[in-house]
Amino acid sequence: MFTGIVTDVGEVRALREAGDLTARIGTAYDTGGIEIGASIACDGVCLTVVDLGPDWFDVTISAETVSKTNLDAWSEGRRVNLERALKVGDELGGHIVSGHVDGVAEVVELRDEGDSTRVTLRAPEALARFIAPKGSVALNGTSLTVNEVSGRDFGINFIPHTKEVTTWGAVRTGDRVNLEIDTLARYVARLQEMS
Repeated sequence: MFTGIVTDVGEVRALREAGDLTARIGTAYDTGGIEIGASIACDGVCLTVVDLGPDWFDVTISAETVSKTNLDAWSEGRRVNLERALKVGDELGGHIVSGHVDGVAEVVELRDEGDSTRVTLRAPEALARFIAPKGSVALNGTSLTVNEVSGRDFGINFIPHTKEVTTWGAVRTGDRVNLEIDTLARYVARLQEMS
């Protein structure tokens, strides 16, 4: 489990295809405190550490994960939002995030509002009903509050701090981003289907 509070911005150092995709991620984390088998959210995707070095870790990414996320667009040099898994007693600053991406949304509009940036995204048709004003979503692993919803489109506001400590400062129209809907929204919708 994660909170959607990004704690490092890593960099894809290498990609290797050998049955599955292996990515080497450069990090500022103290890798001496990371175990093989640990879960790290990389752009919101929960991935398992399979190898470590002094300032990097490797993860293996299945074809299924590549097909359901924006990881198919990863290339060497790409910056990625990172978050280590929650430990009992950690502060829950965002919302409960599983790292199981539901789909990919597209950035359709950017607009500066003061020092903040308003971003409009378009959700896949099947996921749009789970997104509500003032609800939570995780986008590329970042816990965010939805401002407004219009059909499949929804708006997010990025304050300067978020743009500085995540990859969101470099967002562009047309970017594909990993979308994880709020777990509570998923269960509410399921309960409604059953009644």
